[in-house]
Amino acid sequence: MKDVKVLAIDTGGTVLDWHSGLTAAMAAWGAAQGVDRDWHALANEHRRRSLRRMTNAVEPGFNIDDVHREVVTELFDQNNLGGSAEERRGIAERWHRLDAWPDFARALRRLRQHRICVSFTILSLSLVIDVSRHNGIDWDAVIPCEMLRVYKPLPDAYRRAAAFLAVEPHQILMVACHNFDLDAARGVGYRTAFVRRPEEWGPARPPDPLPNPATDIVVDGFAELADHFDA
Repeated sequence: MKDVKVLAIDTGGTVLDWHSGLTAAMAAWGAAQGVDRDWHALANEHRRRSLRRMTNAVEPGFNIDDVHREVVTELFDQNNLGGSAEERRGIAERWHRLDAWPDFARALRRLRQHRICVSFTILSLSLVIDVSRHNGIDWDAVIPCEMLRVYKPLPDAYRRAAAFLAVEPHQILMVACHNFDLDAARGVGYRTAFVRRPEEWGPARPPDPLPNPATDIVVDGFAELADHFDA
């Protein structure tokens, strides 16, 4: 990995524990209203629908924050949950206050001693700023797809990110817990690292827990990834 200059780190599930945060927001609203549902399942459906609408987008007139609000409204309507527009918006905005996985912030400080580390994400710039401040995360840069105007996993997203960083694709290590992201990055020449996040989807477990054998590095967490570069 001596030729790698940049670690491009996916953020939505690789860095942020979205399932716990979103489930807690829905469950707290339900408790206040005397409503009970399978909040774990609803949180996961929220994530699935949001990803389907945001990935592969080109020049969209919306960002992930818009999608998160729309999907909460859909799910509440379809499940006859009620709730005011303000309450629904509050649940969607929990994304801006999510906790990071406990291993990340400290490991990132170690990684930045060796390489440039950027957030490369479908999340909005404002969302990444908010969660980074909330969790004490210091990036070298944030590259949201909304600024590239093309969204992962389309190849141009990875090419444009490399161009912004003024490096060749093979000089970037894409770090994620999702094979679809890593496979697309590898397709344009990135190196890849798979970080296992077995609890990303809560009790349901992740849909793709096994890394593609073509992945360069497989680790159980960011401390282990930092150990790799320390060595």
